Amino acid sequence: MEIHRTNGLARLLLSPTAAHVLPLVLFTLLNAVPGLFRIENSELPWHVRAPEQWVYPLQTLLCAVVLVLFRKHYTLAPWRGLGLAFVLGIVGIVVWIAPSLLREELIQRGIKPAAWWEWLGLAERNEGFDPMIAQDSTLWFSVVVGMRFMRMVLVVPFVEELFWRGFLMRFLLTDDGRFERIAFGTHRWKVFWIVTLGVMLIHNTEDYLGAFVWGALMYFVAVRTKSLGACVFMHAVGNLALGIYVMKTQQWGFW
Repeated sequence: MEIHRTNGLARLLLSPTAAHVLPLVLFTLLNAVPGLFRIENSELPWHVRAPEQWVYPLQTLLCAVVLVLFRKHYTLAPWRGLGLAFVLGIVGIVVWIAPSLLREELIQRGIKPAAWWEWLGLAERNEGFDPMIAQDSTLWFSVVVGMRFMRMVLVVPFVEELFWRGFLMRFLLTDDGRFERIAFGTHRWKVFWIVTLGVMLIHNTEDYLGAFVWGALMYFVAVRTKSLGACVFMHAVGNLALGIYVMKTQQWGFW
C-alpha cells in the first residue's frame, strides 16, 4: 500500500498539468474554509469571529509548499519586458480602484447610488479582510499583515499566472491536452476572450470591470513578451501596489 501511494505521488509530481492547475485548485478550496468556522458574535475572540486571520496564513504556506514541490515544471524565462510589466501592473491597479474613487466623488456631489453602480465597480469597499481586528496582539498583527502581503505578492501571482497564462492559454490551443508543447504567449482571439472572461468571472460583481481590464492587460503582456516571468512580475507589482493602497485607506474590500 505504501509503495502504491509513493508511486502515485511521484506520478503526480511529474505531471505538468497538475503542476499548473493544482496550486489554484488548492488555493480556491482553502478560500472557502473561513466560512465553515466563522461565528458572528462580537464577544468572541477575534480568531473565532474572523477565522480568515489564521486560515489565510495557512493557505499561503500550503500553496507555497505545493509550488516548491512542482517548481521543476515552471519556466519563467526569458526575463524580458519587465519594464512594460511594471507599468501595466500599476495601470491595471489604478483602473481597478478608480471606480471606488469615482463613487466617493459622485456621492459628495449629492448623487445617490444606483443598483447598477456595482457592475461598474462603484461599490463600497469597507468590508473585507481586516487585519486591524488583531491589532491588540502586536506580534500576531505583524504576522497577519506580513503573511497577507506574502500571499498577495508571492503566492497569488504564481498560482494565478501558472493557471491562466501558463496552462489555460496554451491548453485551449491543443488537440491532445499537451499544452507544454505550445509556445508561451501564442495569440488567438478565442483564447483571449475565454481566458479574460474567466479571470473576470471568478471575481465579485463589483470587481468585474477591473478584473476584465486587468486580464486584458495581462494577456497583452503574455503575448508581447512571451515571458511567464513577466506576467508573474506584473501581478506581483500590481498586488503590492494594491496592498499598500488598502493599508493606507483601510478599504479592506479590495483584498
